[in-house]
Amino acid sequence: MLHRDYPGQACSIARSLEVIGERWSLLIVRDVMNGNRRFSGIQASLGIARNVLSARLQRLIDEDIIERRAYQESPPRYEYFLTEKGLDLWPALMALMHWGDRYNPGPEGPPMVVVHKGCGGVVSDRGICESCGQILTARDARAAPGPGAAVYDGLPFSPFAARR
Repeated sequence: MLHRDYPGQACSIARSLEVIGERWSLLIVRDVMNGNRRFSGIQASLGIARNVLSARLQRLIDEDIIERRAYQESPPRYEYFLTEKGLDLWPALMALMHWGDRYNPGPEGPPMVVVHKGCGGVVSDRGICESCGQILTARDARAAPGPGAAVYDGLPFSPFAARR
C-alpha cells in the first residue's frame, strides 16, 4: 500500500506533498479556483469517482485549503471555496502549468493563458504581468483560452481564474 506521508523526510516539499501531493488534489484546487464550485461540476470536469472526490474534498477541507458553504437546505447542497491557504497555491499551479506548456506542449500550443485583469497582459510562470510588470496574486488574474484550446473542443474548458 502506498502511504501518503514521508516519514524521516526533513523537507518542506515532502511536508507539502503530504497535504496536496495526492493525484487529484491540485486538480480539485484548480477547478475550485476556476469557479467550478459544486460537487457535480467538479466531478464532471475531472471524471473522478464520487467516493474519491468526496474523500479528497474532505481532506482539503480538513487541511483548511477549501471551505464548504451551504447554498441549499433541502436537500443539503454545498459549494466549495478556496481559503487564503488554498489561494496561496496559485504560484505553484502557475509554475506547473507553464512547466507543462514548455516540456509537454499540446500540438497547437497552450490550452489556456493567464492574463492580468488590470491590463490584459499575459502572466509569466513567476506570476508577473509581462505587460506592466506587476507582481500578481490569484485574485489579479483570469484565464483565457489559449491557441491549443480548440484541440480540446467538446471538453470543459478549465479557466484558471480565482473568483471569490
